[in-house]
Amino acid sequence: MALEVKNLGVKFGGLKAVVNFNINIKPEEIIGLIGPNGAGKTTIFNLLTGVYHPSEGEIIFNGEVLNKKKTYQINNLGIARTFQNIRLFKNISVIDNVKIAYDQNLSYGELAGIFKTKTYVAQELAARQKALELLKIFDLDDAAGELAGNLPYGRQRKLEIARALASEPTFLLLDEPAAGMNPVETAELAKIISFVKDTFNISILLIEHDMNLVMNICEKIYVLDYGSIIAYGTPEEIKNNKDVISAYLGED
Repeated sequence: MALEVKNLGVKFGGLKAVVNFNINIKPEEIIGLIGPNGAGKTTIFNLLTGVYHPSEGEIIFNGEVLNKKKTYQINNLGIARTFQNIRLFKNISVIDNVKIAYDQNLSYGELAGIFKTKTYVAQELAARQKALELLKIFDLDDAAGELAGNLPYGRQRKLEIARALASEPTFLLLDEPAAGMNPVETAELAKIISFVKDTFNISILLIEHDMNLVMNICEKIYVLDYGSIIAYGTPEEIKNNKDVISAYLGED
C-alpha cells in the first residue's frame, strides 16, 4: 500500500473541516477525489503534505506515519504536489523552475558552487539535462529559456506538474490540474497524466472538477462532501450513485 489514511480529521477552532476520512491508494494507481467547492478536498491535500497537521487519525505512507512531519520531510519521502492556484517562480526561466526541484539531489557544497568545480559543473549539467527531458514530456522544451510568467495559463499548469516530478516522487497529488484549460488542452493533459503514471511508476491522487477527465483516467473515485466521504467506487459506480448525483453531479 503506497498511502493509507485512517480516520483522519482536522478542526479549525470549533469547525470540523475533515471528519473520519479514510483512503487507501496502491502503487501506480490513479485515484480521483471529487466533491463540491468547500467540501474539504484541498484541506486533505494540505494534511497529506504537512501544511496542516491532523487533529485525529493517521496518515501512513510506505509504512511511515506522516502526522507530525514537516512539508520538506514529506517531500523527501517521495510525495509531491501541485496547487489549485499556480505557484511558479514567474520571474525566472521555465527550465530553472524545474531545476530548483532537483536541488535536494545535488551534493556539491557552497565552495564548489563558488569556484565552479568539476563536481559542480557535472551535477549542474546533469540537472539541466533531466529538466529538459521533463520539459519535453510536457512539450515545453521549446520554452525552456522563457520566463515562466510569460507562458499561457495552460502551459503554466503543465510546468507546475513537471516541476513536481523533478523532485522524483513516487506519489503525486494534483490539485485541479485542468483548471483554466480548454477542451483540447484537457484532453492532452489526460494523456500526459496516464503517461506519467506508467513512465515514472507513481501513484496519483487527483482533485478535479472536469468530470470527463476524472471519469476517463481514474481507476477509482472518492467523493467528499462537508469533509466526509459519501461514496467510493469505479467511475461507472460513481456516475450512477444517487447520493453523488444529489450532492454533486446533478441529474444530467
